[in-house]
Amino acid sequence: MSQEVTDLLKKALALPVAERAELAGSLIESLENAADDSVEAAWDKEIIRRMSEIDSGKVQPISLKQARQRLSSSSE
Repeated sequence: MSQEVTDLLKKALALPVAERAELAGSLIESLENAADDSVEAAWDKEIIRRMSEIDSGKVQPISLKQARQRLSSSSE
C-alpha cells in the first residue's frame, strides 16, 4: 500500500461507523462498475467457441429441465 493509501485508510478508520459504512459501500460499488477488458475479451472468445460447437453439431444443447435432472442425479 502506498503512503497516500495508508493515510487515507487511517483517516477513514477515524470516521464514525455510519460514515465508514457509506464510504465502504461507495468503494465497493466503484469496483462493481469497473470493466476489465481482458475478462470481457475472454468471455467473448468463450461465447464464440461455444456457439461454434453448437453450430457445427459437435455439442448438442439440452433443455433446462434435462440439465436440472442431470445435476440432481449427480449429487445423490
